[in-house]
Amino acid sequence: MRRVWSGPALLLAAGVGVAVGLIVQGSLGTAVVLLLVFVLLAAMNSPLVFPRSVGALEAQRRSAVDGRPVVFWRPGCAYCMRLRIRLGRKATRLYWVDIWRDEAGAEVVRAANDGNETVPTLLVAGRPYTNPDPSWVREQVSSSR
Repeated sequence: MRRVWSGPALLLAAGVGVAVGLIVQGSLGTAVVLLLVFVLLAAMNSPLVFPRSVGALEAQRRSAVDGRPVVFWRPGCAYCMRLRIRLGRKATRLYWVDIWRDEAGAEVVRAANDGNETVPTLLVAGRPYTNPDPSWVREQVSSSR
């Protein structure tokens, strides 16, 4: 759990530190703007931006029933963020597995990527795809049952 929030917490701490330094120097407006930027970056790198994660085994079971793809991701991953943003509302139609919270999910990703935890990795009809194009993923979501 700590690992998931360490990046966002560091961003918040850095933002507070920069803001305090600017306030001491008398730049209140700049401090507020930079603090907001750091808060936004922390939020974007947190699990809050992604749909609720499920376990890998549960996600695969559900995917076998309804055909929806499974996305294996981790907080702080720029490619995962890109995929999430480009999917928009369709992101909720996929099953998201945070590999930092689910060891079975991390094992699936390592098995698909020669031992590496390369994310995002998608399972579509049981077949893994590593860092696929977001437009292709949208097509897979549209074609799922």
